[in-house]
Amino acid sequence: MTQQRTYPAGVTSWVDIEQRDVEAAKAFYGAVLGWTFHDATPPGLPTRYVIAQVDGRDAAGIGGPAGPAGDDPGDPTWHTYVAVDDIATALQTADAAGLSVAVGPTVAGEGGTWAQVVDPEGATLRLWQPKRRLGAQIVNEPGTWNFSDLRTGDVAAARAIYERAFGWAIDDVGYGTLIRVPGYGDHLAATVDPGIHERQAGVPVPPGFADAIGWVAPLGEGETAHWHVSFAVADRAETARLAASNGGEVIEVKDTGWTREALVRDPQGAIFTASQFAPPR
Repeated sequence: MTQQRTYPAGVTSWVDIEQRDVEAAKAFYGAVLGWTFHDATPPGLPTRYVIAQVDGRDAAGIGGPAGPAGDDPGDPTWHTYVAVDDIATALQTADAAGLSVAVGPTVAGEGGTWAQVVDPEGATLRLWQPKRRLGAQIVNEPGTWNFSDLRTGDVAAARAIYERAFGWAIDDVGYGTLIRVPGYGDHLAATVDPGIHERQAGVPVPPGFADAIGWVAPLGEGETAHWHVSFAVADRAETARLAASNGGEVIEVKDTGWTREALVRDPQGAIFTASQFAPPR
């Protein structure tokens, strides 16, 4: 039996989205990222939540009304969750650090308990105290969650708040501002990724990259502060083609020193990045 992936407190652990038309969202993401789905909520409820899987392992979630007459969930954007051991204590710490509690805590059945916080610039982030659902069970593979990055207008202020709230280390590494949870790499080495340190020793990554959980980046033109989600893909060009042919919009295509990326808007308005790993030779 495959060992379950676990997330220490402070590590980003899950992504999901709430959209008006769950079936339409399934059709788009199934075609573009290769997801399969199963319902996590029983029939008869006014809302619905489905788990997206890759290779039979949980990759992300899609929620929304159970039928066309249901309530519109509003903002269709992707949400990122941070694992916590005790959600009440975590919310107190987040509040003291400068984050405001926007939602919750809310019990999500046998899965766990979540809450939502918002930073002074309006970027929302969710907390997750797991019970039965521990978090994403497959990451960094084609079609799965890669990173969540904070897009902010004030990197220094965000660093001060989020380091206090979650015990993160946020450092300028020359070509970006990296978010780390100290010790996370050792946790991975002791559980689901025993070769992480040796593998990363062979590539020019920043010190402590095994602890990385995301990046902080300045706002792009026309952006407001938010947590931006990237999904790994095997072929950026093919993913962009599939997105466009299934009702999405390819907003931008660009290459970085490590990735080939496409910025995509799905048919219901949510924006994400499709990222093909292309390290320097």
